[in-house]
Amino acid sequence: MSDIIYASAKSMAQAIQDKEVSAVELVDAHLNRIEEVNPTINAVVQLAADRARAEAEEADAALARGEGKGALHGVPFTLKDSIDTEGVVTTGGTLGRKNYVPDADATVAARLRAAGGILLGKSNTPELTLAAETDNLVYGRTNNPFNVERTTGGSSGGAGAIVTCGGAAFDIGSDTGGSVRYPAHFCGIAGLKPNSGRVPRTGHIVSHSMGAVDSLTQNGPMARYVEDLALILPIISGPDWSDPFIIPMPLGNPADVDISSLRVCFYTDNGIGTPTDETIAAVRSAVAALADTDCSIVEDVPSIIAENPEISNKLSGGDGRIWTQRQLDKWGTTEVFPYLERRIAKASEEFEVEVGDFTAMLEHVDSFRSTMLGFMQDYDVIVCPVAAFPAQPHGESLEDRNQPGMSYTATYNITGWPSTVIRGGTSPEGLPIGVQVVARPWREDVSLAVAQYLEGVTGGWQKPPI
Repeated sequence: MSDIIYASAKSMAQAIQDKEVSAVELVDAHLNRIEEVNPTINAVVQLAADRARAEAEEADAALARGEGKGALHGVPFTLKDSIDTEGVVTTGGTLGRKNYVPDADATVAARLRAAGGILLGKSNTPELTLAAETDNLVYGRTNNPFNVERTTGGSSGGAGAIVTCGGAAFDIGSDTGGSVRYPAHFCGIAGLKPNSGRVPRTGHIVSHSMGAVDSLTQNGPMARYVEDLALILPIISGPDWSDPFIIPMPLGNPADVDISSLRVCFYTDNGIGTPTDETIAAVRSAVAALADTDCSIVEDVPSIIAENPEISNKLSGGDGRIWTQRQLDKWGTTEVFPYLERRIAKASEEFEVEVGDFTAMLEHVDSFRSTMLGFMQDYDVIVCPVAAFPAQPHGESLEDRNQPGMSYTATYNITGWPSTVIRGGTSPEGLPIGVQVVARPWREDVSLAVAQYLEGVTGGWQKPPI
């Protein structure tokens, strides 16, 4: 029983169907694991243990009657604390929501539960999800399971930590600049940022009503295995008749992708932040593994990527981060986490522009997207780092001097393209190193297929020492 918590969600669901394990046993095993590791890592900030056990009993009874709820029947999961969960406190890491209990599930939460998934509790996130380290004034800091003195990244850091520890089969993170992919990289799991317009944001604290920055944020699955990303994505995808930006675009099957026919581009240095030798080696090892399939491989980097930091800063801070302040005001938050407070102050001092300059910047964003799209005309996949370094000591990722090293993900929030992260190596300190697999617009199937192939070569997720 102790080993099943490290199985894939797909395997867990099959084991329940085959009656090799009950949903109650599976829920209890995960709750026990949370109890074991959470005092050390502080990843799960709210538990719904009694409800989870009751739902597990219902799942077992339904199965005994020959009734199945869906592909996740009886599978335990956690959800990032920025995603509304009916009846379970959802703070979004901000003090104004310290006791906020939603009366309805977010779209992704409702869809996972309708497919038979069982919510165990909520995973930690920085305030309003707006930081690359998971720490807040409500619950405090989340620690990396591979070294508690290191960060889990953000903003889905609680998700990354508890999934890698076997405390949840999967989680759903959100990604505005790398917030699914950083924790996947730092914690050694798999994570997918879907294409912009694929998964509804309804019920997420950074919702679908964010104006100029709306298209940056996507909800996406995080799991130990790529096969679970492929399992979960169809469940949470598609219009919900609330998020006005979701498109009913067909979703391809990764199993149908012929990797040998792909045109692969890779780069190890984006010209903004030079990676560690081990990070470069992880990317090159992934590319070498792809070369074994006889696919086409070219080393190339879009020169326009160098403009990414300026574009990202002006896009999110060009209004002086008044949009962030509106979120804080909406929830009645008056005491703000120091890092977010600094970001608001910095935006008003350094990035705030006049309305005409802001609209010109939006035109620049469209030009950036067009140039990137032209670059991608020659390729099906881009393989590159997730960040220039593995998990840093706590606080380091919040320092301005380290931001260039974290510039590898935001480019693909601006373009909106799908991107999958898998563990591709290990640092000298024993920390995970991820590799990022970016695909053309709407081709999550290609990104997932390549990531799953690489996972089979590299070994993917590894059990942490705790």
